[in-house]
Amino acid sequence: MKLRILLAEVVGTGILAMAIVGSGVMATNLTKDVGLELLIVAFATFLILAVLIQMLGSISGAHFNPAVTLVTLINKGISVSTAMYYVVAQLVGAFIGVVLANVMFELPAIGASTHAKTSSNLLLSEVIATAGLILVIQMVSKQNEGRFVPLAVAGWIGSAYFFTSSTTFANPAVTFARAFSDTFTGIEINSVPGFVVAELIGAVIGLGIAKGLSSDR
Repeated sequence: MKLRILLAEVVGTGILAMAIVGSGVMATNLTKDVGLELLIVAFATFLILAVLIQMLGSISGAHFNPAVTLVTLINKGISVSTAMYYVVAQLVGAFIGVVLANVMFELPAIGASTHAKTSSNLLLSEVIATAGLILVIQMVSKQNEGRFVPLAVAGWIGSAYFFTSSTTFANPAVTFARAFSDTFTGIEINSVPGFVVAELIGAVIGLGIAKGLSSDR
């Protein structure tokens, strides 16, 4: 595997995580209105996702997400060993991105989030959020040579911030990294396993729905 592919995943996932956490800190610095804080983070995430996918998609496929890598593996788009490299790169990138966001705002480089998220409604939300993300990727990538994937993915995540109770993490690597920032967008480390399992289940469900919609039967 070419190192530039892994670098693209490290850089892309890192910038994504940094944008989410950084915009969350900036939002809380600017206002105490929770709705406005969420809007700021959603808008920042929407913009950065569209940019990153457009910028790095031709290099690594712009996964930036173990759930996306899992689906690509199931579809036999990559090998098991390549998938493992991707996931490691995503975890490393996300962690670096969160640390940089913390340091930028003069917070401890590695913090510990106190935002517990363990209730069943939040886990269901993550299943739905990730299933929708995968469905969007699978369906839109088959249309117009996939040129609208950046906008479609960004649109799904940006809107899902508001219609899901978990505010849509939908990314195991970034979920894990967000545990190391005690900020608006953080998640307590004990809540991470449940979210990750829900996200992976959602990814498989999303793939199943996409296959059903694409079937000629």
